[in-house]
Amino acid sequence: MTPIAAELADDVLQRFLRYVQVDTQSDDDSETYPSTTKQLDLGKMLADELREIGLEDVELTEHGYVFATLPGSGGPTVGLIAHMDTSSDESGTNVKPQVIRDYDGGDIVLPGDTRKVLRASENPILAERKGHDIVTTDGTTLLGADDKAGVAEIMGAVAYLAAHPDIDHAPIRVCFTVDEEVGRGVDHFDIERFGADFAYTLDGSEIGRIDDETFSASEVRIRIEGHSVHPGTSKDKMVNAIKLAAHIVERLPRDDRSPETTEGREGFVHPTRISGTTAEAELRFIARDFDAQKLAEHEQLLRSLADEVGAEEPRATLTVTVEESYRNMKEFLDADPAVTEAAYEAARRTGFEPWSEPIRGGTDGAMLSARGLLTPNIYTGAHQFHSVLEWASVQDMASSAATIVELAKLWAEPDWASRSSTSDRTAASPR
Repeated sequence: MTPIAAELADDVLQRFLRYVQVDTQSDDDSETYPSTTKQLDLGKMLADELREIGLEDVELTEHGYVFATLPGSGGPTVGLIAHMDTSSDESGTNVKPQVIRDYDGGDIVLPGDTRKVLRASENPILAERKGHDIVTTDGTTLLGADDKAGVAEIMGAVAYLAAHPDIDHAPIRVCFTVDEEVGRGVDHFDIERFGADFAYTLDGSEIGRIDDETFSASEVRIRIEGHSVHPGTSKDKMVNAIKLAAHIVERLPRDDRSPETTEGREGFVHPTRISGTTAEAELRFIARDFDAQKLAEHEQLLRSLADEVGAEEPRATLTVTVEESYRNMKEFLDADPAVTEAAYEAARRTGFEPWSEPIRGGTDGAMLSARGLLTPNIYTGAHQFHSVLEWASVQDMASSAATIVELAKLWAEPDWASRSSTSDRTAASPR
């Protein structure tokens, strides 16, 4: 670790342990915003801590976002973003984090459920962290490092900069978002109100990895209206919507176009939920690809399957709806390469050789980039997201926070401040 990372380590850890114990799971079925009020519990905590640190313009907005400003000495205004909500894939209630000091490189048995084991043989990145301090859960919940690691790292970095006024750095705007895990993280994000020239999400994984390319994504829903009749008198009358839904799932490609059979730049169609009764049912799918034309082909596949099943059972009504989730951020980030290049340089100054590969997923930054706020993604040092086997290295989290510090310092340098073509896009100015 660099000296800055070493100084940040304990603060970032204590913040992280505090934040993961706040249940902030979002809810895909909710029609409110944020989708769960418990996300506001962490938002209020963060707003209070930001005020204690000494940041300005701290607010918890009507939509649950936390905004704050750290004035700087010059350069463009840099945004730092992480999301407060956690996935519903595993329980986020009563999280009990444990810290394994000076990890010995072996298997880690989780105390709350000893059947859950982090095996070094299955986790080469973990095995390489021998000597690090490792944070896990007790095996009964997720950890919430996605994205409370990013939250803790941003908090630690701005606290460090606020405590060292002698360090020249760019003005910083902080935002913690809600509902990222259900794809609605920036639905009410006001870019003008945020006031940054560009931004960075802290929502990555492997240390040193900078993400500038994501899937393009859509959600596809197929609604099936059948006809329910008492099963004792239903001959030639019943139209079972559940069975028709099963017919559609059965016709999905088996050897390609699925998460189980694809990697790299290959896209997929993935059924995520089936619900309903004999009378009506709904199938939900996510469609993903790096290429917009191929994504459209995935969407069309689902329309065609619905048409086929509908033609075979004309008494049923099948309706297909497609909703865009996000688009590949790369086409937008390429318009101003300096924004991503700065993240690479900050990683180098923290002692890493940065690298990138396409994300087989998305971030808030993908949607923000498409809307004009260029937002690549930076590593957090946490792994196995959405799982009871989720873990994070304290040293890696500290290095991520140190990368933020270097990024803020870098953008205050006249040479870097002049590189970005978007640095004069907003009305924001140093204070």
